[in-house]
Amino acid sequence: MTRFDLSGRKALVTGSSRGIGAATARLLAASGARVALHYNKAREAAEGVLASLEGEGHAIFQAELGDPEAARKLVADAVEALGGLDLLVNNAGIFEYHPLTEVSYDQWQDHWQRTISLNLMGPAWLSWCAGRHMVEQGGGKIINITSRGAFRGEPDSPAYGASKAGMNSLSQSLAKALAPHKVLVYAVAPGFVETDMAAFLLDSPVGEEIRRQSPLGRTARPEEMARIIAFLASEGTDYLTGSIIDANGASYLRN
Repeated sequence: MTRFDLSGRKALVTGSSRGIGAATARLLAASGARVALHYNKAREAAEGVLASLEGEGHAIFQAELGDPEAARKLVADAVEALGGLDLLVNNAGIFEYHPLTEVSYDQWQDHWQRTISLNLMGPAWLSWCAGRHMVEQGGGKIINITSRGAFRGEPDSPAYGASKAGMNSLSQSLAKALAPHKVLVYAVAPGFVETDMAAFLLDSPVGEEIRRQSPLGRTARPEEMARIIAFLASEGTDYLTGSIIDANGASYLRN
């Protein structure tokens, strides 16, 4: 496992019961950080990740991130448990299938409200709470996990694409606002990653077509995304603040 020097860092990783979040939590812990894991419903899986972390002083919390008070409490609990907060990784998110021509108007509204609430509003609430703490302590980092769908569009899941485009804009806006306070903000935009969230597509008849979108002939592994996140969390990456790191295996190249 590639390791980074994150000794003494205190990190909150949302959606860390599986996929990119779990891989990130493991790598941060292996690199010396103390990690607060977040989950919504998958407590058993999150506890399994917690048990797998190297080092001591880690913690686990449940929160529905679409609720602004739950988001506030999550940050406060993480700060108390870890003794501070140096890094927030906004990873939690949902991907729902809702083509305009196949869902009712009520279903369309439900998908949009649920997706925007968790994928965009939740990170906005957490960024405010964590950002204010980081400003007061003299610095920190926020890393938002977005998607290539923010750029190429998501015809069958338009709320997802819109939420991730909003997250990119949020990242860049906060990067400009918080840089004078030594709080740095980045976005990582993966393509398809081998996670439970993407399994319904990757394991379907279109799975091979998806893999061929990249000239590498495969999708990403969660551990690859974790290494990018840990790199950004490390020293020497300050001048990347405001950057959106495309991590899609050249499956989508933007100007």
